[in-house]
Amino acid sequence: MSKAANSAFRPALGSAGLLGLVAVIGTALLAGVFHLTRDRIAEQERLTVLRQLNQVLPAVVYDNALYDDSILVTDTEFFHHRDPVRVYRARRQGAPAAIVMSHVAPDGYNGAIRLLTAIRFDGTISGVRVVAHRETPGLGDPVEIERSDWIRAFEQCSLENPDASGWAVKRDGGVFDQFTGATITPRAVVQAVHKALEYHQSHKLELYQTPGEPSSNE
Repeated sequence: MSKAANSAFRPALGSAGLLGLVAVIGTALLAGVFHLTRDRIAEQERLTVLRQLNQVLPAVVYDNALYDDSILVTDTEFFHHRDPVRVYRARRQGAPAAIVMSHVAPDGYNGAIRLLTAIRFDGTISGVRVVAHRETPGLGDPVEIERSDWIRAFEQCSLENPDASGWAVKRDGGVFDQFTGATITPRAVVQAVHKALEYHQSHKLELYQTPGEPSSNE
């Protein structure tokens, strides 16, 4: 390489080296920020989940660490999808008190509707909440507690109250209201909650006795 070419090449090497150094420093800073904030973010996520859990199951019902006492279950017969379902186990003085199931209604109008369903050990529902959905605003969103009290209709329900034929929207001969111009959304929620009750009845002891797994936010 000639002296002229070598002189022209040196600035390019210097620029490349500087860019490389900046990239290394930037990566190191990002890694440092991640490690400093990781625990704080995880704690905020835990508190968010606990607030949601306590909306469907009052904290006075249990005395264990609800967030940390959970398992994952998979059953396509009941849930109509292959994704694992997180089940939180509530206990009182060591005895089973309730479960809170984080599951989905897979057949909403615009896709899956994520639910929390709390079921007491005796098979009655403590509460249900929709925590995420993509239903049409103004039509399907009355499933949200902030929009209407519709979701509270499940409280105190069980497999016997109403009976099997009653677990449907009124348009299908059941007892649950549908929304004006929107039947698919409430139908999907009713069916998913009913399936959660059936799963609880069929697997009650197994749900409480299976060794727990670390919780995560699916």
